[in-house]
Amino acid sequence: MTDPADDVVLYEVSGDGVATITWNRPDRKNAWSYPMEARYFELLDRADSDPAVRAIVVTGAGSAFCPGMDVAQLDSIVDVGVVKFEGRRPQTYALRVKKPMVAAINGACAGIGLIQALVCDVRFVQRGARLTTAFARRGLMAEHGIAWLLPQTVGRAVAADLLLSARVIDADDALGLGLVSRVVDEDEGVLAAAQAYATDLARNCSPTSMAVIKHQLALATGQDQEEARLMALPLVQHYTPHPDFKEGMASFAERRAPTFAPLPEGFTPGDPF
Repeated sequence: MTDPADDVVLYEVSGDGVATITWNRPDRKNAWSYPMEARYFELLDRADSDPAVRAIVVTGAGSAFCPGMDVAQLDSIVDVGVVKFEGRRPQTYALRVKKPMVAAINGACAGIGLIQALVCDVRFVQRGARLTTAFARRGLMAEHGIAWLLPQTVGRAVAADLLLSARVIDADDALGLGLVSRVVDEDEGVLAAAQAYATDLARNCSPTSMAVIKHQLALATGQDQEEARLMALPLVQHYTPHPDFKEGMASFAERRAPTFAPLPEGFTPGDPF
């Protein structure tokens, strides 16, 4: 029997190995709640540990992505004067996922919703969607590490503007600022575009290569150029004998689609293979 709590987040895996995770509270515009948060992180773990899954798309049901914390939840925080952290995973939990994550921002994206978009690797946004950090206009500080996440994406000056003003920007503004990778027109559909992109990754890119690249990107945020170069040297030596390198070169020479092995469960960059 399905637990009704499971319905707040939907999970589907395509035959190509793309897991689509959908926040499913359209009556509340997918506003963030503790049950939705717990279920979402459970499903991220499920996708990350499933060898059949090679890429992950995250979106919202209905007309919104996620406009931030549910007002009912915020009201209870105001009444009590304490934010609940015990027993919760961090809002940046998705940074631990080893597989590429694509956000399909189909509508309003604010506060925690924007944080969840930022911890994805690639962001597609529907034209007409509106985005904001929101915190300063709610009497809040930059929560959950967004003061680090946002500058990593758009630079300090733009991050300061978006955090201090909490102004609302549209999809084209977000693209111009470097906040998103692509704006998608309504007739194409942002979810379809994100799934097509993720399908290309799943079909044609090595899961091992993508996991190692995500590891490199994470470490490089605290390194200078020479440190990043030196970090790559032992990785190159380690993975050159990997079967995926041979398969990648052979498939290119033979002009065919590659057949890469799935990412092993519990994979850590540098593990023997």
